[in-house]
Amino acid sequence: MSHNVKILPGATVCEDCTLEGDITIGGGTVIHPRVTIIAEGGPIIIAEYCIIEEYSTIIHKKSDKQENPPKPLFIGAHNVFEVGCKLESPCGHIGESNVFECRSFVGVDVKIGSGCVIGAACRLTAPQTLADNTVIWGSEHHVREALEKQPSQLLQLDFLSKVMPNYHRLRKPNVHKRQPSTRQSQESSPKP
Repeated sequence: MSHNVKILPGATVCEDCTLEGDITIGGGTVIHPRVTIIAEGGPIIIAEYCIIEEYSTIIHKKSDKQENPPKPLFIGAHNVFEVGCKLESPCGHIGESNVFECRSFVGVDVKIGSGCVIGAACRLTAPQTLADNTVIWGSEHHVREALEKQPSQLLQLDFLSKVMPNYHRLRKPNVHKRQPSTRQSQESSPKP
């Protein structure tokens, strides 16, 4: 398995985490220590401003009908993976602004829209598609629609990105925004 981990500027990624395979981590995303992210079935692309807490596991599983080239697992912006949650997915897309609460489990054939909440210790293993703003909670996996949007995590992200470097070793960003070449900047400048 190749180890091609791309960390964009602004991301806070602790050194003490396991990142295996082709993984791209968007700017503003915070990855705590002891996180495991494995891209065995294809690339994983984590968008900006996600929070992935301790002992969380994200695995892009190989499927029996593996496409060539493999389809990436895209995790949208502003998702929160709380302590000990686990996501196993060969699906191509996880929406935005979802919360995977502590010790929740999302299995292989579950597709997640945007604005969903998977409650603490809830296990989703049956094939299903969660519509936008679905909330699942309780030991009996009650389902309802959220009445309001998930609150923004930007203040927490800002706090974590400032405090974590004081207590943990971080991986440095290894992808930098390219400056336009001299020729391109001359072409785009206004002509007299």
